Amino acid sequence: MTLPRVLLVCLVCCCSVLLTRCYEDDIEVNYADNFYNEIAEGAQPESNQPPSEAAPTTSPCKSPEFSKWDKLFTMLENSQMKENMLLQYADNIIKVELQTLRGEMLQFVANYAGGCSSAVDTAGRRLALQLEMKLAQATDRMKEANAEQRAHQEALLQQLVVVSRAQATRLTKLESTCLSASANGAADRSVRQVPAVEGGQLEKSLTAMATDLQKARAQLDRSLRSAERHFLPSGCEMALLFPMRSRRIYAMVTPDADMGLHSFTVCLWAKVREALNKTVLFSYGSKKNPFEIQLVLSGQSLLFTVGGEAHLVEAGKAVMDGQWSHVCGTWSSEEGLAALWVNGLKVASSSGVAEGHVLPEGGTMSLGQEKNGCCSFGFDSGADPKLAFAGKMTGVNLWDRVLGEEEIFQNAQREGSCSSRGNVVGWGVSEIIPHGGAQYIN
Repeated sequence: MTLPRVLLVCLVCCCSVLLTRCYEDDIEVNYADNFYNEIAEGAQPESNQPPSEAAPTTSPCKSPEFSKWDKLFTMLENSQMKENMLLQYADNIIKVELQTLRGEMLQFVANYAGGCSSAVDTAGRRLALQLEMKLAQATDRMKEANAEQRAHQEALLQQLVVVSRAQATRLTKLESTCLSASANGAADRSVRQVPAVEGGQLEKSLTAMATDLQKARAQLDRSLRSAERHFLPSGCEMALLFPMRSRRIYAMVTPDADMGLHSFTVCLWAKVREALNKTVLFSYGSKKNPFEIQLVLSGQSLLFTVGGEAHLVEAGKAVMDGQWSHVCGTWSSEEGLAALWVNGLKVASSSGVAEGHVLPEGGTMSLGQEKNGCCSFGFDSGADPKLAFAGKMTGVNLWDRVLGEEEIFQNAQREGSCSSRGNVVGWGVSEIIPHGGAQYIN
């Protein structure tokens, strides 16, 4: 057992020696340069002697021998240089690839930018169409709701008609029964004695009829009040709401034409909550004369002035609180003829009202309040809250001529004034801006 071990150790030693010599032979590098003209050790430096007398060098310098560690460090330096070269090569390749990719992206954008913009435009149009469809659906729902309310009102009225017809039939039967009983009583003496039971039945029938009529009347009153509260007159779809009486709550009107008029017609629908001594519906005034045109209420009376408060047309008991009323004022400068119209009928007229007068331009037109002589409208205006209008207003129109009786009557009908618009101020066309708490309602 000892001999094989000795042989194995010798074999390992020999292999180590051979590997070391081979490695030294492979990596041996001579870094020394042969300089045969260098001064040898111990020799004197060159002097000014002639060249023939200079002593030549005997042999070149020998290169120093490098240890294993020096060679190992040299290999490490070589590997570091190779790594740097590889990194530089990879960096150059990446730069080239990025430049190529940038060029391809620019070409892609140039080729397909138009398609993307058209796609975005198409998507925007689709969104706009969807929004329009939603708005149309909401409008249709509102119309359907109004139609349902109208259908409900019509059903109630139909029920009232049926009840009234039933009551008329019962009255007819009772009348015929009484007449036949009277005729039979005159002919036959035995029928004259009507039993007490029949008389009681007749009294019960009459009492039931009276009760039904009272119920029908109450139901009809409720239906009318509901209709007045929920529906706007003359087919209008919106109105101006003046929630309370205040100097800051009014609406400013911008005419579409010049106000230098020789004649005009102003019409509007109004539902006043409570009219005091002077409640302004429509007003037009200038700096010199704030009362050029005024259409006002005084209790249930309607007043119309042109060119100043001295020129007045008045109609008593013309407008009721809490009810829609269509009011118009007409005036012509040629003969000074002025008239008031309520619900399509002429209720007052007068001649010599501001005859030969011409309305000035550049004035202020308002609804629900007047501009007094000292101050303008605004938060700190001098307007009087007692003159303010509280209620609803719609169908405001102004023409530069005097309308005929038939035109005014048509405008006062259910489907009239909101479809016919004035050429100076047209409801739904001209700019009417609410201020303070005034607002548009449907």
